[in-house]
Amino acid sequence: MILVALAFLVVLGGVLGAYWAFIVKPEQHSAETLKRRLKGAPSPVKRKGSKILRDQDDNALGGLDALLNRITVSKSLTDLVEQSGVKMTVGSLLVASALFGVIAFIIGFVAFRMVAAGLILAPVAAMAPFFFLRFKRDRRIAQFEEQFPEALDLLARSLRAGHALTTGIALVAEEMPSPVGPEFRLLYDRQNFGMPFPDALRDFGERIPVLDAKFFTTAVLIQREAGGNLSEVLGNLSSVIRERFRVKRQVRVLSAHGRITGWVLSGLPPALAGMFMLTSPNHIQTLTSERLGQEMIVGALCLQLMGTLIIRKLVNIEY
Repeated sequence: MILVALAFLVVLGGVLGAYWAFIVKPEQHSAETLKRRLKGAPSPVKRKGSKILRDQDDNALGGLDALLNRITVSKSLTDLVEQSGVKMTVGSLLVASALFGVIAFIIGFVAFRMVAAGLILAPVAAMAPFFFLRFKRDRRIAQFEEQFPEALDLLARSLRAGHALTTGIALVAEEMPSPVGPEFRLLYDRQNFGMPFPDALRDFGERIPVLDAKFFTTAVLIQREAGGNLSEVLGNLSSVIRERFRVKRQVRVLSAHGRITGWVLSGLPPALAGMFMLTSPNHIQTLTSERLGQEMIVGALCLQLMGTLIIRKLVNIEY
C-alpha cells in the first residue's frame, strides 16, 4: 500500500510539475511581458475588416490554440471559457482534461486492479474541467442577470441627464461590479477602438447567453434606426426583468421539496458506504476485494450518476 501511495505521489508530482513548466510559467512570462509593454507605450490594435483581433498568447500552447481556432468545434469551447470568466485558453483546457483523465486512469487501475475501472473513471475525470467551467459560467450568468436591471436603470438615468449612449455605457462599466462592469467595458472599448457600434452591440448580445441582453441589444438597435425614447424603453425592460426574477423565486420555492429529495437520494449511497467503512471495514473489504463486488461498485456508480442527472432534469424547471 505504501508503494502504491508513493507511486501515486510521484506521478502526481510529475504531472503538476509538467503543468507548471509548460503552461503556468509561460503564461506568467507572457503576462509580465505584456505589462512591460503597456507601461512603455500603448500597443497597436490589429484590425481585419471591422473586427478587433487579439494577438495569440506567446506561450507553449500558442501553436495548439492557433490550430484549435481553425476548427469549428473550438468555437463552443472558446465561448465556454470566455463566458465562465476563467483566465485560460482552449488549449490549456484540453491539456488539463487530458491530465485529469490520465491521473484517474492510473488511480482506478492501481486501486481496483482493473483496466475497466480506469477506463470508466478516466472519462469522468476528463470531463471535470468542463463541468467546472460550466459551473463558473452558470454562476457568472446568474450574477449578470441579478445586476443587469441595476445597469439598465443607471444607463437610463444617464440618458435622462443628457449624456450620450456611449457615455452611459462607460459610466455603467465604471460603476457596476463584475461581471456586468467588465462586459460593458468590453463593449465600450470595442466601439471606442474603431469597431462599428452596431457590430459591437451585436457581439455583446452573442457573447452573453442571456435573453435580457438580447432584448437590450434589439432595443438599442431599433432606437438607433427608428428613433424613440430609449431611456423609457430601458426602464420598462428593467421592470420586466425584475418581475421575471420574482416569478423565478416563486418557482424555486415550489420546487424546493423535489430538489432536497434529489440531494438526499444522491448523497445517501455514498454516505452509507462511508459509514460502513468506519463501522465494519471487513464487510466493505469483501465487496472491494472480490471481482464481482468491484463490478457491482462500478455499475452502482454509473447508475448513481444516471439517477442524479434524471432527478436534476425533473427539478430544473424553465421559467
